[in-house]
Amino acid sequence: MSEGGLHVHGPHDHAVEHAAQSGDSLASRIAVMTAILATVGAVVGYQGGSTQNEAMLFKNEAVLKKTEASNQWAYYQAKSNKQNLAELALALAPAAKQEFYQQEVERYKKEKNEIKVVAETLEAASSHANESSEAAMHPHHRLAQALTMIQVAISLASITVLTRKKWLFVAALASAAAGGAMWLSTFFIH
Repeated sequence: MSEGGLHVHGPHDHAVEHAAQSGDSLASRIAVMTAILATVGAVVGYQGGSTQNEAMLFKNEAVLKKTEASNQWAYYQAKSNKQNLAELALALAPAAKQEFYQQEVERYKKEKNEIKVVAETLEAASSHANESSEAAMHPHHRLAQALTMIQVAISLASITVLTRKKWLFVAALASAAAGGAMWLSTFFIH
């Protein structure tokens, strides 16, 4: 409303006022249904984005753990190379140096075992994060389908107002019901 008490209505405002004043029950029902569907659609869209973000975070964690595991396996390989060199030196060394190289071989074996445990733990963590990502992404697909059905319902309802075809309103209700069912199924299916 402006300061002088004059309010300018847009074309949409006139159509809504006309429908409300004319007692058009179909238009009123569609207006209420569209408002409810838009609200539900916003919630479904938020949930879909949230599940997608959660899945990406788990996937990032999986990649990080896999990279750390790869680094550990490279370190393990380096220790294997040093162990092999120590074993070669042991075979070629004079008797006085053999005890030193035997201790080096044993030290590298011990270090490799410790590194292997760390690498395997990191690989397991990567696999777990990948599984968590897949689990988080599963409801995202259902939420995207639900949102699509809700958007189709809103579109059909809008066309119903223009065409006055009640079968379109029934189709809109069916699409809304399908979208709602898909949305609710995400709470029960993991």
